[in-house]
Amino acid sequence: MTAPAAVDPAPDSSEVPESGPGGAPSVRRKVLVLAVAVLLLAGVGLGAVRYAAGRADRRNQEQAGGPPVREGRVTLAPTGRQLLVRNLAWGPHRDEVSAVPADAPDGPRTASGVKCLRFFAAAGTGICLQAEHGALDDTYHASVLDSSLHELKRFPAPGIPTRARVAPSGHLVAWTVFVSGDSYAGTDFSTRTAIVDTRTWQFYDNLETFRLIRDGRPVQASDTNVWGVTFADDEHFYATVATGGRTYLVRGDLAARTLTALHENVECPSLSPDGTRIAYKKRVEGVDPAAPWRLYVLDLATMTETATAEQRDIDDQALWTDAHTLMYSMPGDYGSDLWTVPADGTGSPAMLVRSAVAAAYLG
Repeated sequence: MTAPAAVDPAPDSSEVPESGPGGAPSVRRKVLVLAVAVLLLAGVGLGAVRYAAGRADRRNQEQAGGPPVREGRVTLAPTGRQLLVRNLAWGPHRDEVSAVPADAPDGPRTASGVKCLRFFAAAGTGICLQAEHGALDDTYHASVLDSSLHELKRFPAPGIPTRARVAPSGHLVAWTVFVSGDSYAGTDFSTRTAIVDTRTWQFYDNLETFRLIRDGRPVQASDTNVWGVTFADDEHFYATVATGGRTYLVRGDLAARTLTALHENVECPSLSPDGTRIAYKKRVEGVDPAAPWRLYVLDLATMTETATAEQRDIDDQALWTDAHTLMYSMPGDYGSDLWTVPADGTGSPAMLVRSAVAAAYLG
């Protein structure tokens, strides 16, 4: 019998020559070339994506009509009159507290890097309502800020932020959140409003615990909601109270822990600089129930109401830009724009700032 021919074992991969017959590239070289090609293509692709994203950001900002936004130093200290807003212009600084000169409100903005859902400031003190994004749900808190926008103190906020104000002295801050619901238009909502004294950090965590007085008598009600604080001084404020299906302008007293009803059908009050008038949104009969509010001004001495020339639905706490003019937000292409109208019922509405909300004047 003839013995079978010997079979050489398969060569170890380390013995594979670097070139095949006739000098053809080896397997190793082919793999190396392919890897380099893939890395080069990936780099080119990433660069193209970043370039396209940058162009998209610039294009979207241009389409929004918003001004250029650049990162820089923003301060709440007196540095001349400036307007602070939550920037809604498209780009990396969206939602950041941003500053513009008051006399050039739609000019280039300086973004602070601090993001807020609601914001307000006065006399070097700021209040910033922020979200903390969790795996299952979002939570919220209120941060009291110093003049450099650094956090001084943080407080829990048990719901979606909706209103924020600071007293003219900077000594008191207030905020309102939706504990349930997310709109004032219906009746199925609940709010929580808090005030903090920044000198002592005394925390009034729920103004619903204050005693409500109407027509000189205490009111006992289990359906009370309080929202929209505006400060008169370091002891007194105005706000909205809802109970029994009605809303009231109330004057609050921190020391006495009382809320005294003054006038019916007043929501989100804003006190004028001279303390004599309240701008507010009023529910008007005969309009769409989903868009029921018009902007009014109330004379506190006579309780005379004046309708402004703004005939659209206003769901905002207006801001007095000076003794004669009101600022408020309206829906815009990228969330909200800021508009103005005279407070005395004359004139007509005018857009002031695009792609912005939560305004505050300093200086």
